[in-house]
Amino acid sequence: MKVLVTGANGMVAHAAVDYCRSVGDKVVALTQQELDISDQQSVFDLFEREKFDAVLNCAAYTNVDGAETNQDICFQANAAGVENLAFASKKIDCSFVTISTDYVFDGAKGDFYTQRDTPNPQSIYAKSKLEGEMRAQNAYARSIIVRSGWIFGTGRTNFLRVMPRLLAEGKSIKAISDSYGTPTFAGDLARRLRELAELDLPAVYHVTNEGEGTTFKDFAETICNLKGFDKNLIESVLMNSLSRPAPRPRDSRLKCLFSKKFGLSPLQSWEKALVEFLR
Repeated sequence: MKVLVTGANGMVAHAAVDYCRSVGDKVVALTQQELDISDQQSVFDLFEREKFDAVLNCAAYTNVDGAETNQDICFQANAAGVENLAFASKKIDCSFVTISTDYVFDGAKGDFYTQRDTPNPQSIYAKSKLEGEMRAQNAYARSIIVRSGWIFGTGRTNFLRVMPRLLAEGKSIKAISDSYGTPTFAGDLARRLRELAELDLPAVYHVTNEGEGTTFKDFAETICNLKGFDKNLIESVLMNSLSRPAPRPRDSRLKCLFSKKFGLSPLQSWEKALVEFLR
C-alpha cells in the first residue's frame, strides 16, 4: 500500500512509519511543518497528487494543559484538520484511520470504557478530540476512529517515556497513585493502525495493550522491578494535589467490543510490552 503518515515527528508516527515500511509499504511521512492538516487546500492538493491507499493520522495538538488557553489552535489540529483529512480521503477513495483519546470519557464509571459508553469530555483537549471523531465520521463514512491512551515508546517525550531514564539516573519522580489507565506501547498501536487500515471496517476502536490497567505509580514500580531501580525514588502523589489547568479522567481504562469479533488478535500485555520497550 501507499500510506500517508501525518505528524511524523510524533511517537506513534515514528512507530507507524517503521512498521509500514517493514511490511513493504511505500510510506510518505510528513511533519506538521511539511503538512499543516488544518490547511484544507494543501491537504486536498497533496491527496490529489499522491493518490494514497491509506492514511494514518498521527497529527494532533497534544498539550492537554496548553489547550485550555490555546483553544483555537487545538481545535484546528484536532477537529478541523481531521475533517480535512477525512474529506480528502473520501475524494480519492482511500482508507482513513485517525487517533483519538481515552480522555473523551469523564473517568467516573469506575470500570473499563467500551464503545457502548457515552463520551463526556472534561478538558478542551478532550472536547477537541471528540469533535474530531464526529467530524471525521460525518465527512467520510469509511473513517476509522482509534481511541487509545497512556502511550509509551521511543521518540517524543511524555511522562511514561521519561520515567525509565529518570529512575536510571537516580532522580526522584512524583507518580500519581489514584489515577488509572491502560498503557499502550507505540509499536503495538502502530501495527494495529496498519491492520485496521487494511481491514477497512469503519468503526470506533479502543486499542490498548492487554491487562487490568494500572496507575502511574504502579507503572513506575514495574519499571523498578524490571530494571532493579530504587523504588524509594518514587514519591506517591494524589491526582488532585497537582493542580493542573486541565481536568483529567480519574479512570480511563479502555476495552474494545469489536477487535476480536473482526478477527484482530489481542495485543500483548502492557507488562510484556514494557519489557520490550525497556530492552
